[in-house]
Amino acid sequence: MVAVVLAWRAARRPEPSCCWELDFMDPILLAAGMVIAGLVLLYFGAEALVGGASSLAIRLGITPLIVGLTVVSFGTSAPELLVGLIGSDDVNLGNVVGSNIANIMLILGLAATISPLKIESRVVTHELPIMLAATGLFIGLSLDGSLTRIDGIILLTAMAGYIAYMFVGARRDMKRMEAIVGDELSEIDPNQRKAIVDVLLMVGGIVGLALGAKWMVDGATTIAMTMGISELVIALSIVAIGTSLPELATSVVAAFRGEADISVGNVVGSNVFNLLFVMGVVACFGTIVVGEDALSIDLWVMAGISVLLWPLLRTGHSLKRWEGIVMVVGYVAYLVSMFMR
Repeated sequence: MVAVVLAWRAARRPEPSCCWELDFMDPILLAAGMVIAGLVLLYFGAEALVGGASSLAIRLGITPLIVGLTVVSFGTSAPELLVGLIGSDDVNLGNVVGSNIANIMLILGLAATISPLKIESRVVTHELPIMLAATGLFIGLSLDGSLTRIDGIILLTAMAGYIAYMFVGARRDMKRMEAIVGDELSEIDPNQRKAIVDVLLMVGGIVGLALGAKWMVDGATTIAMTMGISELVIALSIVAIGTSLPELATSVVAAFRGEADISVGNVVGSNVFNLLFVMGVVACFGTIVVGEDALSIDLWVMAGISVLLWPLLRTGHSLKRWEGIVMVVGYVAYLVSMFMR
């Protein structure tokens, strides 16, 4: 997406009489560099935070199941949270809505394209309906054009209920959950390094996430202002894809390993976390204005693909390769339509 922006900028620039020279002081180039650097810091910051915190928690005797349901879930959504805390209303909303759209259409689509995803019935009958309920609650609270502090408290209360439900379900289906989460954390061995290394990884991860979020938001805002594109469009595309990189990495690796439950569970859990926790926390810091474009188009795109995912997964409890390809193509078409608004 950054490459498309730069190409568009270059095409509009008049060529010098002798030759075209790259102007590294061009605000678009500088902003694009900030976005790219921010994406890199967000990705590696999330990886360091999850790795350090997970290793430290296991070292302290916390079971991999609890680590997976808390540290890993929080770590993969930490970029969205930090961007939400420092961005404008359009960036906050576009980041979460765009991330949820990208999680389903791009990430699940790519995972299914790599390897058809065979899904256990529990995901379809229990976890996916929760994501749909969270989506409906979020849209319902947004219909009046704003998310207030009271709305934020409602979202966080729903998040607390979701966490309680996860723990109850995990205890009821302990062997299955331990197998899934344990495999996801299989590469973490706290005995390979000292505890201070885990602490430094956590601190470094938090710093990387904070700097990455700021650089990406500042760069995206500059691109939007310079090119006359709305911050909402930039947030729905560049920022959203960037903050979804941890989910993308986890789901693609799981797809290569043939572990469909991790791919789908990662996306479903991240979407619920984004809507209930991230937007709940951000709304508690101040009212978020929901713009007309989001109300008339993007919120309903998010709702539509969330609803569509249910029958796709119910059909044979699988997501086929051709369905994944259609989802990726549909996501590209959605991005193109945004920039043509």
